[in-house]
Amino acid sequence: MTQSNEKIIYTRVDEAPRLATYSLLPIVKKFTEVAGIEIETKDISLAGRIIANFPQYLTEEQRQPNALEELGELVLQPEANIIKLPNISASIPQIKAAVKELQEKGYKIPDYPEDPQTDEEKKIQKTFNIVKGSAVNPVVRMGNSDRRVPTPVKNYAKKNPHSMGKWTKESKSHVATMKAGDLRTTEISKTITEQTAGNSRIEFIDTTGKKTVLLGKLPLIPGEIIDASAMSKNALRTFLEEQVKDAKEKEILFSIHLKATMMKVSDPIIFGHVVSVYFKEVFEKHAETFKQLGISPNNGLGELYAKIKSLSSEKQKEINDDIDACYSKNPKLAMVNSDKGITNLHVPSDVIIDASMPAAIRNGGQMWGPDGKAYDTKFVIPDSSYAGVFQKTIDFCKEHGAFNPSTMGSVQNIGLMAQKAEEYGSHNKTFEIHGQGVVQVLSESNEVLLERKVEDGDLFRMCQTKDLPVQDWVKLTVNRARTTGFPTVFWLDENRAHDAELIKKVNVYLKDHDTTGLDIKIMAPDDATQNACEIIHQGKDAIAVTGNVLRDYLTDLFPILEVGTSAKMLSIVPLMNGGGLFETGAGGSAPKHVQQFMAENHLRWDSLGEFMALPGSLTHIGKRTNNPKALLLSETLDKAVEKYLDNNRSPSRKVNEIDNRGSHFYLAMYWAQELVSQTKDEEMKNKFTNLAKTLAENESKIANELLAVQGKPIDIGGYYKPVEELAIKAMRPSETFNNALDAL
Repeated sequence: MTQSNEKIIYTRVDEAPRLATYSLLPIVKKFTEVAGIEIETKDISLAGRIIANFPQYLTEEQRQPNALEELGELVLQPEANIIKLPNISASIPQIKAAVKELQEKGYKIPDYPEDPQTDEEKKIQKTFNIVKGSAVNPVVRMGNSDRRVPTPVKNYAKKNPHSMGKWTKESKSHVATMKAGDLRTTEISKTITEQTAGNSRIEFIDTTGKKTVLLGKLPLIPGEIIDASAMSKNALRTFLEEQVKDAKEKEILFSIHLKATMMKVSDPIIFGHVVSVYFKEVFEKHAETFKQLGISPNNGLGELYAKIKSLSSEKQKEINDDIDACYSKNPKLAMVNSDKGITNLHVPSDVIIDASMPAAIRNGGQMWGPDGKAYDTKFVIPDSSYAGVFQKTIDFCKEHGAFNPSTMGSVQNIGLMAQKAEEYGSHNKTFEIHGQGVVQVLSESNEVLLERKVEDGDLFRMCQTKDLPVQDWVKLTVNRARTTGFPTVFWLDENRAHDAELIKKVNVYLKDHDTTGLDIKIMAPDDATQNACEIIHQGKDAIAVTGNVLRDYLTDLFPILEVGTSAKMLSIVPLMNGGGLFETGAGGSAPKHVQQFMAENHLRWDSLGEFMALPGSLTHIGKRTNNPKALLLSETLDKAVEKYLDNNRSPSRKVNEIDNRGSHFYLAMYWAQELVSQTKDEEMKNKFTNLAKTLAENESKIANELLAVQGKPIDIGGYYKPVEELAIKAMRPSETFNNALDAL
């Protein structure tokens, strides 16, 4: 079916990817315009989401549409075609920083109320919760995930292997995780029937019989899996105290690895317990002062340091001395930035498990200490759900040494995530409990579906996984296994309550497909990790079929070992209603890249993820709208990317060398050259002849113009919301290149 009104939606996001868009998008628009393709942008940045959700505080000129809501409607339509860049999954400190910047720009956004007292403050906090954490992904990911390292990237990594740290069998590095009282070991699960479907609710009943409704209306449909678990505060704190002591005795670094951005209720609280256990004496001694200042351990040591500046110099010194005493008594902390003294406990969003653990494993199991040197480390992952995956990888590396990027195979991933599947959809169903009693999930007819005993300070979490996404997940898996012929494993543990329910469905839905000749198994995550490591160690390839969180972990873990980064992943989400979501790979939004850019006018962000996502988007729209020019653009872009990699035009980390802007120039030149050399479309060939000629003839001049601006600080008028004119000027400094594009 041909639809002339279809377009590609390009998301505007945060930090380094946002800056890169100012340079890359004009190129993409010019090339796709020739094929009659319209590209429309949607602002889903943190600042954009905040502005969209507080219109009543703003002038008419300041208001902007709620782009995330619009995308939420679009992904349900068959014509959806979205290129999604990585955005901030905002922690509270990031929200506060963004609000402060917006206020300074004249936006009368209210402050974030951490301890809301009035109805108005509670309403404001509830609105901020809409933008907190992983606000974007559950809305736009209305399909399951197909992630893999593209062939050109894999081939380049084999020819140009990245550095790997050395592993030894004597390494003391290890993962520490809870053995009881965590979300994994307390999990119970069941599948909803026709009788139990309807509007359920979650209630807390304390020991006096008083009922508190935690969530009043939670629709459940037949066939979906629900589960509930509780993390014991006392068990958590005891575990953390033991790990602090053990790290000190073993003389290794102490580090915490969480997902405080995506698990926006549970993990910031767990992070807070780590901070208040490590600095126990500080938080006990100064409890009253911290209460007056509104200091929460959940926001990390960075906020503490910032807020005590309002105290007298004597009181500041007393608190700082007490902090130093904890540093002396306890194990050394792993560092985010040794030069600036930023520890693993400064900001909850600084150490994200899916990026931090693979980086440490790539580095021989070591993290950076306060002196800037690498040391063996205790990796503390409190919840045991997937901690074993990292420990098994560590064990494999201790036994066999570091993986060899020039010979190792690849692990592709099919991930279950549609319709907010599993843990990442649990935000509105996760609660910190105040009091002792039970939390119940009750059906519309008041039947107790799930129940967990809780004590004061415990965390309760309920998750949902609907049936249609599971069917789609199995279908994607069989199709991928058939296409590749790779051994394929569902990473599911029959001894975990949720997984046991999921296994029942997988076994049923596999029968709907022809699996003759395919190697498809079900293995517990620990065993599946060992299996995957053995396969890729032999230089072969495999497919991991996982749930939502494990999808996130594995599509960082293996690519970081294979090709040095997860930002180069090909990430396609075939939307369940026929559309396509093309993600630009993982890798976060790279705040350190922005800091370097502002200091040196050098942006080292690599847009290769976007280069990889765009061909899929062009192919999708080309096939749907019967547009051969779109298909040709896709084909030639793939070839241009190979040339880009072979000629090593990726951004350098160092100032006064090629950066993101230079990499975009070379991609444009190679893309134009490929369009000129093709023989399928004479009109396209002629259209790009002058551009290809001009860029080639002026290559040195353009490269020099792009380099000339580097080496000095630059002001783009904001971090979370740059001034458009300044950002465009900064990211498009070559007049020769700009004029050549404009002439197309």
